[in-house]
Amino acid sequence: MNGATRLIGTMAATGALAMTGGVALACGPGSGGSYTCTGGLVPSGTYSNLKITGQCAVADGAKITVRGSVWVAANAAFDAQSAPATITVGGNVTAGKGSLLGLGCQPTSLVGNSAHPCETNPEGHSTILVKGSVTAIKAMAVLVNGIAVRGDVTALGGGSPQIPWSIKNNTVGRNIVVAGQNTEWIGVMFNKVGRNVLLYDIALSDPDPGAPGVFIVQNKIQRNLVCYRLTPGVSGGFVPGAVNTVGGVALGQCSSLV
Repeated sequence: MNGATRLIGTMAATGALAMTGGVALACGPGSGGSYTCTGGLVPSGTYSNLKITGQCAVADGAKITVRGSVWVAANAAFDAQSAPATITVGGNVTAGKGSLLGLGCQPTSLVGNSAHPCETNPEGHSTILVKGSVTAIKAMAVLVNGIAVRGDVTALGGGSPQIPWSIKNNTVGRNIVVAGQNTEWIGVMFNKVGRNVLLYDIALSDPDPGAPGVFIVQNKIQRNLVCYRLTPGVSGGFVPGAVNTVGGVALGQCSSLV
């Protein structure tokens, strides 16, 4: 399941991301200092830190360097998954309650699977590196696709009855932890993970009978895969014989997915 098109349609319909040409003026040019985007497009440039307090996105081909960290405030949105961009973050990316965090997009032709195509340029792809960790606490939606994270990817709580979450095609140096969501759909797929993948207390509301649970598909995990209290269950995807590869053990509901 690809969440990009559904995300853009849903957010546009609800008004949470009103990304018209005019709103780009809400963000000024990068100057190398700390920068706050209150709405519109984050301009290319180098920043000491980046704070997102409104509905913000990136332009196709944007080049953004943040020497420190990126913080997405409660109920704000940072959409860096609809347009291909080059983004380097020296510290952490943190998203607050009710926020939307979208990082990365790529075509099927690049990764050889269902991918997460860029809305503005379906054959383009992002190049995103986070040298620290990515953390979302009670976010409305998390879409992290085709990026490199040297630390952990952690999503605790939150969710939306309309927006599917995806953690897909990433290279993660340490752990992926997803827990406590009540949301439409979640997929943890095609990731390369240096330590563990832990998923627990997730309840999905997707009525599609073709999506029977949390999708945990063809990840390559150096240590352990642990899954508990995932409702209505788990799925290894639709490719017969496709499994997750773990260097340690697979426990709980994921024991059958290796």
